[in-house]
Amino acid sequence: MTTAQTAPPPPMRLRELVFGAACAAALRAAARLGVADALGDTPATVEDLAAAVKTEPKPLRRLLRALTCYGVFAEQGDGTFAHTDMSRLLREDDPHSLRNITLWCTEPWTWDAWPLLDEAVRTGQNVVQGLYGKEFFTWLNEDAPQSAEVFNRAMTTSSRQSAEDVAALLDLSGSSSVADIGGGQGHVVASLLEKYPAMHGTLLDLPRVVENADPRLREGGPLADRVRIVPGDCREAVPVQADVYVIKNILEWDDDSTARALRGVMAAGGPGARVVVIENLVDDTPSMRFSTAMDLLLLLNVGGAKHTTDSMVGRLTDAGLVIDDIRPVNPYLHAFDCTVPE
Repeated sequence: MTTAQTAPPPPMRLRELVFGAACAAALRAAARLGVADALGDTPATVEDLAAAVKTEPKPLRRLLRALTCYGVFAEQGDGTFAHTDMSRLLREDDPHSLRNITLWCTEPWTWDAWPLLDEAVRTGQNVVQGLYGKEFFTWLNEDAPQSAEVFNRAMTTSSRQSAEDVAALLDLSGSSSVADIGGGQGHVVASLLEKYPAMHGTLLDLPRVVENADPRLREGGPLADRVRIVPGDCREAVPVQADVYVIKNILEWDDDSTARALRGVMAAGGPGARVVVIENLVDDTPSMRFSTAMDLLLLLNVGGAKHTTDSMVGRLTDAGLVIDDIRPVNPYLHAFDCTVPE
């Protein structure tokens, strides 16, 4: 194990870092080939793995050797390969699978955009519009449907995995209704409705998103009679009245869009409404390397940004919200518990 005493000297470490794309590409290749799915609970030879995933054995060994350097898979003394805690996360069937997120963060467009990071830093503007001639999500859905599907699966994975943490954190026992604003497929509102059997909920997101809402919320689902699914863009209008509004991982746009969304929620809820904003932060969090990388990716694709604690507080107070509490949800997320003032 690498420790502070055995860490590589700076020249070696920098050489490793500048080849970071090789690690990302290796993870993408392993995920696309299904190597982790093909490897069972016992170590396997490269030849058996190659036959299972339909590759040549020699280059597969090279791929696995590279990944073992990062703790993804482990090579045994007899030359076979075994799972590690990280490689299991590349399996489709792992309950904590990060396969879809691995694919999303290494989609083809990212390899076009990352080399232009210096331009984005100079200008403060996204580079995708210049690359593809369209706003990112317009391009994604009109011209890259396969990548859009990867995005949807990744966001579903992320939302599903964090929804239970959000539901466990929030005490809504004094409320009768909750609205999940920009809530994707509605995993958070579903988890809250399961926690509070007397509560009613609303899911608001874009039409193409909510048409694939969590089956628990759709007609025939166990929560369908307690939820309303509303297609719409929260940056344009929030036609939803509730006691509590949850806004998770969407306030990453430009300042104007963020302000419009918050104003819409405040106007819909009215004085006394509770507004819980949940975001990744780029300070005071154990996931700094991940969240700062996502922050740079947001700059590249939409010109957006992850927030520091201070910048999030600034956005919320500028909108007129009163912040009552700030708490970690898990190692990746913080909750800003706010009230619309009287």
